[in-house]
Amino acid sequence: MSRVHTANEAGITAAVDALRRGQLIGLPTETVYGLAADIANEAALREIFRVKGRPSEHPLIVHIADISQLDGMASYVSPACRALVDHCWPGPLTVVVTAAPHVSRVATGGLDTVAVRLPSAGAAQEVIKRLGNAVAAPSANRFGRVSPTTAQHVVHDLGDDVALVLDDGPCEIGVESTIVDCTKPQPEILRPGSITPEDVRRILATTDVDLADGISGPSRASGMLARHYAPLANLVLHEQQATVPPDGSPVVDCATDPIAAAHDLYANLRHLDALGHRIVHVIMPRPEGVGFALRDRLKKAATAL
Repeated sequence: MSRVHTANEAGITAAVDALRRGQLIGLPTETVYGLAADIANEAALREIFRVKGRPSEHPLIVHIADISQLDGMASYVSPACRALVDHCWPGPLTVVVTAAPHVSRVATGGLDTVAVRLPSAGAAQEVIKRLGNAVAAPSANRFGRVSPTTAQHVVHDLGDDVALVLDDGPCEIGVESTIVDCTKPQPEILRPGSITPEDVRRILATTDVDLADGISGPSRASGMLARHYAPLANLVLHEQQATVPPDGSPVVDCATDPIAAAHDLYANLRHLDALGHRIVHVIMPRPEGVGFALRDRLKKAATAL
């Protein structure tokens, strides 16, 4: 089994040492736990794809420890992108920018763009800072399955495929970061998160730039595939309680308190899977605030193979 280390001085030192040896670690962030590798080690980056079972053309998110590191990752950062990161970093925002020539195309999935984030979780920042390099860190689970929000979830999913898991308790937010493509004249939200479309529009307005209404082009960031975040159970989605049939299956209410529902969503789905439920009814939140992110995750989790 993977070794779980508390996110204290000794644990952070062990995590940095493992990354320097080219190993993968479970890294806690405020959104979900990441499967982290040193961005400078392409063998380790390839190991992320192998361990997750992730297609090699599906880009990884690069995590940095200081906002100034964005300029080292990007060949160009637009004024709109600057405004977004100035307002939202550290925090659950990922920006897609044109990649600098030296950025590993293993991490970018062969694309000339790179997704970058500065997490607010102190343990993640400290690990990256001490390593001296950025890390690539998609969610620490098998590809397409429910994301991990505790160290125990990572151990359950990946076992000995990670050298260690740094345990900083349950994730504060519980759903993945908002991803905004800043390479276009009108930025596009590629994946909603706890930073809402309303938040993004308000920030962009300070630069006289509009947010695009939809997404154009092929998948180019994490979470853009039609099916993702899926439990073993079949999810049946409902817009209101009244349509839930009395069939004895569990019901997950994401409408009453969407923020709490986002925090608990993946843990609840994992728990229901562990209990052996094959059908789970979900009451959907309204499409506003973090409800956008919840609806995105739930619709992808419920999509049939």
